[in-house]
Amino acid sequence: MTERPSWDDYFMTIAKDVATRSTCLRRNVGAVIVKGKRILATGYNGPPSGISHCTPETCLRTKLNVPSGERHELCRGLHAEQNAIIQAASHGVQINGAVIYVTHSPCSICTKMLINSGIKTFITQSQYDDPLAKEMMAEAGINVIIHQAEEAGTSHD
Repeated sequence: MTERPSWDDYFMTIAKDVATRSTCLRRNVGAVIVKGKRILATGYNGPPSGISHCTPETCLRTKLNVPSGERHELCRGLHAEQNAIIQAASHGVQINGAVIYVTHSPCSICTKMLINSGIKTFITQSQYDDPLAKEMMAEAGINVIIHQAEEAGTSHD
């Protein structure tokens, strides 16, 4: 019998799979909101439902050469964390006290939303350079965990 993945490995693998649905030209991000070892909602980055996907010709951030982490309002897409929160809200799912697994650490906008949603633990695979987000996470007492493949059987949820 093979070793089972830890819960963190399991949910991070799902977040990576969710990211494959992303239509963003710059970065594919996936998020999974979990509570009690149960998936409550998922999200990936891309434009709102019914809005066309970005192309190299229509991506305003690429056209204006906007650096990563700046001018988030110049994007027609929603972030993975935002889509996961919206999915939960649209289905009446309570996410207060949940954990979010996200392939990239949240930006300052997503951090504000996650803090107000009551999510206290962010498990992420890679850092995203956003000093304001890091400052707010620290001030709000968010438990930020950089995920690395673990030994079977360990978990933060």
